[in-house]
Amino acid sequence: MSSNQRKRLIGLLLVLFVCLGSLTTPFRSFASFPEEVRLFTGQQAHLQLSMPVNAMVTVSHPEILKVNGTAEHSFQVDLHHPISLQTYKAGQTEMKLKLFGAIPLKTVKVNVVPDLKVIPGGQTIGVKLKSAGIMVVGHHLVAVAEDKKTSPGEEAKVLLGDLIVKMNGKPVSEVSKVAELVKSAGEAKKEIMLTVVRGSETLDIAITPAYDIVDKAYRLGLYIRDSAAGVGTLTFYAPDQGVYGALGHVITDMDTQTPIKVGNGEIVHSNVTSISKSQNGEPGEKRAIFPKDGKAIGNIERNTQFGIFGKMFESPSHSLSDKALPVAFAEEVKEGPAQIYTVVGGQKVEKFDIEVVHVAKQEYPATKGMVIKITDQRLLDKTGGIVQGMSGSPIIQNGKVIGAVTHVFVNDPTSGYGCFIEWMLQDAGIMLRPAAGNGQELKAS
Repeated sequence: MSSNQRKRLIGLLLVLFVCLGSLTTPFRSFASFPEEVRLFTGQQAHLQLSMPVNAMVTVSHPEILKVNGTAEHSFQVDLHHPISLQTYKAGQTEMKLKLFGAIPLKTVKVNVVPDLKVIPGGQTIGVKLKSAGIMVVGHHLVAVAEDKKTSPGEEAKVLLGDLIVKMNGKPVSEVSKVAELVKSAGEAKKEIMLTVVRGSETLDIAITPAYDIVDKAYRLGLYIRDSAAGVGTLTFYAPDQGVYGALGHVITDMDTQTPIKVGNGEIVHSNVTSISKSQNGEPGEKRAIFPKDGKAIGNIERNTQFGIFGKMFESPSHSLSDKALPVAFAEEVKEGPAQIYTVVGGQKVEKFDIEVVHVAKQEYPATKGMVIKITDQRLLDKTGGIVQGMSGSPIIQNGKVIGAVTHVFVNDPTSGYGCFIEWMLQDAGIMLRPAAGNGQELKAS
């Protein structure tokens, strides 16, 4: 055998050994061993390496984390057995593993956050939202002469989706106040200076009212709106913090499809009167009513991509259970059986079976965290799948709140998207990701 043939044979054998080694339990355990772990205070977890050797483990802050029940900084562990973790206080620490006390094997960052439990919702709620200004939702023509029509707003380049926050330097948030200012400026033959928020920009735009000879009034040639209303589903109530989250997605203006910037608002209990079933290509909807003068159960402080959030004045009625459940980090969510809580008639919250069919890996807030499929025949018979108004229904898996229903697949209403609960909790002001700094104590805000 020539020298080149021997080298080729040795190379093939090495590749074979590497391939065979990658199929062994220790190799797979090592490859899947996490570099970062997040836990709640008081929570236990186990990590498995399945290696028939001992190693030196070093914990930078044993007052935060005990390994195998030991509070020492450094000690020996048998890697053939699972490594148990027990958290005691919020903060950050590192666990380092070294073979023979000298060869670095693994370093795991452990982030411990305050224990958090929430009461899952499912109740249908009425949403009454007031914008933080006047929303421009369209242009219209003003008849200034028998043969001439114009739109002062369009000529001034006021755009759909703009939010008028001031007129002549004075804050404005009610449509009813606009007519008076327009009339005064028109009669005085003066222009109005609009302060407009457009995305991240704030602009000053001069506009001159035009006299409509048909309506006998001064007009800006703009369709405007200052509020929105609808129904959705409550996702959770955090009793210790007094806050709630709902909907699972942003509220947009129905004409411009731009997110509504919250001025103020409130949520009230709502009553489901009927359901239009979902069909392929045509999502159904919950039909619900809520009294215009109904008692507010919470306010609305934020409208984000993950829903609406604010303070809840008291524990919500009609809960499936008043028992608070633990929440799950995004990485804890698994493909498999789960349940949603929602209302299909009146105000009664019920539990229905679903399947989590796909989980996306998300290290930063993003929608579409999981794909879900309704498997409960009773719900399918009643609704045809996911319907409008079901958004925000909490998703429960293994006794933990893991997320909320957000969107339906138009061509398959039995399936849709869900978002992870931790992103909603962050927007509610309950932080689950610790700040930088080893050993820094953390608190839920």
